[in-house]
Amino acid sequence: MKSNVGLIDRIIRVVLVVAIFYAYYIGWITGLIAMGAAFVAAALLITALTGDCFLYRWLGVSTKMKIS
Repeated sequence: MKSNVGLIDRIIRVVLVVAIFYAYYIGWITGLIAMGAAFVAAALLITALTGDCFLYRWLGVSTKMKIS
């Protein structure tokens, strides 16, 4: 499996996961929206930890820097 998620992209994904968790914790999001947000947060966290995004691979996109 080839990595296609760069460092800045990973950091942004983790920040979004923390923001979603915080919004749930303080009660800004509840119910079905919270469940959907949890699904999105899980997907973002998995892709941030593994460095591989299925959607990026499917679209042929990579945010990883290429070193010559």
